[in-house]
Amino acid sequence: MAQPRFDCSVRVQYLADRSDPPDGPFAFAYTVTIRNTGDIAAQLVARHWIVTDAQGQVEEVRGLAVVGQQPVIAPGQSFEYTSWTMIATPVGRMSGTFFCMTEDAHAFDAPVAEFSLVSPSQLH
Repeated sequence: MAQPRFDCSVRVQYLADRSDPPDGPFAFAYTVTIRNTGDIAAQLVARHWIVTDAQGQVEEVRGLAVVGQQPVIAPGQSFEYTSWTMIATPVGRMSGTFFCMTEDAHAFDAPVAEFSLVSPSQLH
């Protein structure tokens, strides 16, 4: 039986022009690359992000699509998009899940491992 699998990686960039240090908020762009390492095409349908700042404030973001798209990703292919988020502190973290559907209507989740949001002022 064909197996779906999406592997996700993330690159983060601090957005100085949208941030207001030292008291915040702090803005970060994140570029997500989703690679289909399975052997069946699948569509990215929805997203769920958990954004946590250094004070433990949690924001959950759920919605259909990513940047207005619900891409179908064939085996061996990838899809990349960039979005952004704001947090109240100069350090935070994000993790998430993409809800996906194979071309033969089997649902699966593609997890995004936790990644850090760190403003340059916090780097030593």
